[in-house]
Order: sequence, then C-alpha cells, then structure tokens
Amino acid sequence: PRLPLYDATCQVAQEVAEKIQERNRYQRNGESSAKLNVIIRSSLQNLREKIDQLKELLLRAVSTHQITQLEGDRRQNLVDDLLTRHKQLQASYKNEGTEPDVIRSSLMTGGVKRGVTNPWLVEEPEETRGLGFGDLRQQQRRIIEEQDAGLDALSSIISRQKQMGQEIGNELDEQNEIIDDLTNLVENTDDKLRNQTRHVKMVDKKSTSCG
Repeated sequence: PRLPLYDATCQVAQEVAEKIQERNRYQRNGESSAKLNVIIRSSLQNLREKIDQLKELLLRAVSTHQITQLEGDRRQNLVDDLLTRHKQLQASYKNEGTEPDVIRSSLMTGGVKRGVTNPWLVEEPEETRGLGFGDLRQQQRRIIEEQDAGLDALSSIISRQKQMGQEIGNELDEQNEIIDDLTNLVENTDDKLRNQTRHVKMVDKKSTSCG
C-alpha cells in the first residue's frame, strides 16, 4: 500500500500549495479567505498523517528485512523530503499574504504528474520483487550457500597448489643433494688422479736415473 499512499501524499502537498496560492490571491483582492484557511488547515493535518503512515510502513519494512538497507535509505530520503515540504507549506500558510516559495520552486515535482516517474516505484531487483519475508530469507540462505560452495572450491584449489609447491620443493632438495654428491665424487676423483699422476712421474724419474 505504500505506493498509492506516497502518490496520495504528494497529491495532497500539491493541493495545499495551490490552496495557499489561491488564498493569497483572494487576500490581495480584498476577498474573504476564511473558508480556504479552514481547508488548508485540514489538508495540512491530512498531509502530516499520511507522512506518518509512510514513516511507519518504512520502519516496518526495514525492521522485517523486506527491503535492503540501501533501499530503506533511499525511501527515508523521500519521507524527509515530504516532511520538509510540510514544514514549508505550514510556514507559508501562517505567513498570510505572502507568496509561498514552495509553489515557485521545484519542490512539488515529486507529486503525481502525468509522464513523471514516481520515485517510490523504484522497487527491489527483479529476482526479489514480490517475494515475502520467508522467501527472501530462503533466497538469502541459498545465495550464502552458493558463496560458501565457491569458497570451498577456491580453498581446495589453493590447498592443491600448496601441496604441489611442497612436492616441487622436496624434489629440488633431492636434486640438490644429488648434485652435492656428484660434486664430492668429482673432487675425490680429481684428487686421486693428481696423486696417480705424481706417482707415475716419480716412477718415470727413477727409471731414467737407473738407466
């Protein structure tokens, strides 16, 4: 019911502004405006009651999680705008004989006009439109489960990559040990070769002296 209620509230605000303008015109022409003042007072009271109803509906929708926090903030701004209009209209009504600034400004653009989109009609996304509180909770739970499944898959991938990294590190350690063993074997072989070379040279030298 908040959609037609918002339209009706904007319509009342527009009518009050027009009545104030009409009353001021009567006063400038020296005509009686008592009847219009009664109508304006009643309309201002009606306007405030409708704004309070909108506030109550909004509070209920936010507290029961029927709408998102972002949508709740947007609608709260609309209600605050209506409250500002009400205060300005009330001030214009009390300042008899003055032209209300509300009428000359663009504050009434939120009213019901042909071809103008009602800002209150901006609803939830298509996938949540028309869903009750239980359906919204179920959908939210399903989204959380899908996110958890995605996180589990990501965790599994990271674990496999970690295991592969550990295996590659172990393989590198083994290869380094093999290289160290080969290096030691080459050094030992080189030492033995040098010793054998010196021994051959000594034998050859002795053989030459004997000859």
